[in-house]
Amino acid sequence: MVARSTPRQALHLLVIAASEKVAARLLPVFAEVNKDCEFHRIDTPSGLHDALGEQPWDAALYIPGLGSLSVQEAVKQIDEAGLDLPLIVVAGPSDERGTQPAMKAGARDVIDADRLERLIPAVEREVREARHRADHRAALEMLNESQARFDALASNLPGMLFQLRRDTEDGFRFLFVSEGCQKLFGFKQQHLLASADKLFDAFDAEKRKSLENALLESAANGTLLNWEGHTRGRSRQKWINLRSTPHRFDSGVVEWRGIATNITESKENEAELRGSRQQLAELSTHLEAVKEEERERISRDIHDELGSILVFLKIEAAHLASRLPEGAGHLRDKAHSIEHLLDQAMSTASRVARELRPGILKEFGLPAAIECQAEDFTQRFGIPCRVQCDEDAIEPEPDTSLALFRIAQEALTNVAKHAHASLVVMRLRRERGNILLEIRDNGRGISEADMQKPKSFGLRGIRERVLSLAGEFRIGPAEHGGTHIILRVPEQAGVEPPGEEELQHKLF
Repeated sequence: MVARSTPRQALHLLVIAASEKVAARLLPVFAEVNKDCEFHRIDTPSGLHDALGEQPWDAALYIPGLGSLSVQEAVKQIDEAGLDLPLIVVAGPSDERGTQPAMKAGARDVIDADRLERLIPAVEREVREARHRADHRAALEMLNESQARFDALASNLPGMLFQLRRDTEDGFRFLFVSEGCQKLFGFKQQHLLASADKLFDAFDAEKRKSLENALLESAANGTLLNWEGHTRGRSRQKWINLRSTPHRFDSGVVEWRGIATNITESKENEAELRGSRQQLAELSTHLEAVKEEERERISRDIHDELGSILVFLKIEAAHLASRLPEGAGHLRDKAHSIEHLLDQAMSTASRVARELRPGILKEFGLPAAIECQAEDFTQRFGIPCRVQCDEDAIEPEPDTSLALFRIAQEALTNVAKHAHASLVVMRLRRERGNILLEIRDNGRGISEADMQKPKSFGLRGIRERVLSLAGEFRIGPAEHGGTHIILRVPEQAGVEPPGEEELQHKLF
């Protein structure tokens, strides 16, 4: 039994009536208002059970007169099926006694059979409310699923999710904290929700002030909050990282929604790695010191003992040449050749001694030592090396002078081996409490691959020397080809060079 009219949103109505004739009285009511409806009549409990499982219905209309299926039984079956199906009773004058029991049984409304014009608004109202309830249940189910997913994520994160609010007058308060609060700080969620001071009290006075300043700065500038600090405690201290982006409302309230994590292990690993690096640096410095002592001893032996022997040999050779008879010209030439070879040996011994331990470095300072090294480089390899010292009075500490000299020595050795250059320029100058050494060549240049080679020990040695002096080191291609090395070290160890602001203050 179907009544159709202008196609709009169709209603699927379940009619519980004793006969088709009884149910047919409702058709004209829906036809008059052009309401597109589909009716399905049942009159037995089994028929109602089957109909409820077949398809979703918008409403059920109950017309009294069925002995086998009462209103109470119909409502009970609908509830047992788990359906939100509104049931409306269409009662005649003789059914007034059953009106109140029907409403108590769960019927949504009772319509007088003599006033069926009220039936359409009642059906539409109940259908609309049922759909609203269905939408509400669906939204609530989605919300519960979303909350369950969020709770699962929050409980499995290695930290505590939080929502912290800073009101304009009331200070800080937490709107939400996850279960990680207990593991991270040692107190329950409700304690932190009750008072945000519990968080600040977990740190000592200095760290607490640092956290408050970080929050205020983040709120004022709208910048990322990324704060680290360790909790108070006599035993093992716990390092905490708070990270969040602030959100400012029109009212001036600022909220942070982020995560607090335990970074104790990474901090301890970082400290261990830093200590290991410090030990390696100290070992490297010690080895360099031992090496310099050995170089000084060898240099002294070459200069004193080997040099003395060579000088004595030259004197003896000259004396021997002077005692040769007049007709021994061939032997005299051999004697002069020996003298020449001895001069070369003395020159080589002197150069090796200077390279091992430049005495000029102690006597005349770093600029003179670098100039002497440049001259030796030019004579040995035939590559012009120009040196520019902006000041002659550059006198850093002995260890710094020796390190800079060794760096210049290593750089020139690399130029001779790899650069294929025809010119080298070195510049030594003072700048804001630092000493700058620049070395340029016009060779083939250096690439990233060259600097990352596993056996590039020369560059690593230079870098380690500079780091041991708390300096900076850069190497890369020069502007017009070749390689450019620039390093900056403090003139006095342990003294921070003045900054730009301090220099300006001293000027005025």
